[in-house]
Amino acid sequence: MPVAFLTPEQEAQYGRFAGAPTPQQLAQFFWFDEVDRAHIDRHRGAHNRLGFALQLGTVRFLGTFLTDPAAVPPPVVEYVAQQLAVDAAAPDLLVTYRGLESRWDHTREIRQIYGYQDFTDQPAHWRLVRWLYQRAWLMAERPSVLFDRTTAHLVEQKTLLPGVTTLTRLVAQVRDRAQARLWQRLAALPQPAAQRDVLKHLLSADPKSRIAPLDILRRGPTRPSIRGFQQALDRLDTLRGLGATEWQLQPIPSARLAALARHAATVRAQPIARRTGGSRPSSPLRPCLRSAPKMTLLSSWSAI
Repeated sequence: MPVAFLTPEQEAQYGRFAGAPTPQQLAQFFWFDEVDRAHIDRHRGAHNRLGFALQLGTVRFLGTFLTDPAAVPPPVVEYVAQQLAVDAAAPDLLVTYRGLESRWDHTREIRQIYGYQDFTDQPAHWRLVRWLYQRAWLMAERPSVLFDRTTAHLVEQKTLLPGVTTLTRLVAQVRDRAQARLWQRLAALPQPAAQRDVLKHLLSADPKSRIAPLDILRRGPTRPSIRGFQQALDRLDTLRGLGATEWQLQPIPSARLAALARHAATVRAQPIARRTGGSRPSSPLRPCLRSAPKMTLLSSWSAI
């Protein structure tokens, strides 16, 4: 799948404040208890206390430290300053803090005290990949939705966000692997080989009408007449003769089957037939993706 699946707005908002947090978010991420205040009050000067507190609340809320620790919305500064009894209107506080080397020491201190870890730290990274793969396998989510879920998971697990390109690439790779697993399992359902040949024949369009048997079978009965009733019975006999009722679909997640059924309700036989797998594999996943035409055909039966 394409790696660049995020919109420019999503990329711009990643790891940054998209606006002022809500009152509920301020109370959840920027309110400091007695333990937090003890760590904050150890620093000398109002600018250091305010800067340390803002960085602590920012990493809780965004999952990352800002390059400019003062680039926070004014309501956040006012909320934090009120707790610390600091004059938020003083123009030199954040300007002074922005230019100090101590702000980098504060980020290391926060990471050590509160247990924040890098994206590549093990075994946290392995657990993230496993969680991401399980979600990609069980849920039929769009890549942008899966990206947002992963970002929220990283914030919850106190893992610092990586660059946006790094995370999008990981989401795309894991999602492709889950998709390849789906292709393999669905392609293995028709047994024996003769059943696969029958399914492939359903994709062959008639030279005159240019209508494939698959498209005809997908049309439900519409005529309330004897002839229409007979056609419905013939259609049912044909479908039963394919042996689809013997396919073991239990190992495939229900959300995946529902998404395939929605896709099968719109795709036609000709696009399926045009998907050939004769090109040379360019990655380890390509052999699995060669079964995509067969998978789409199988998904059509879920909608019939």
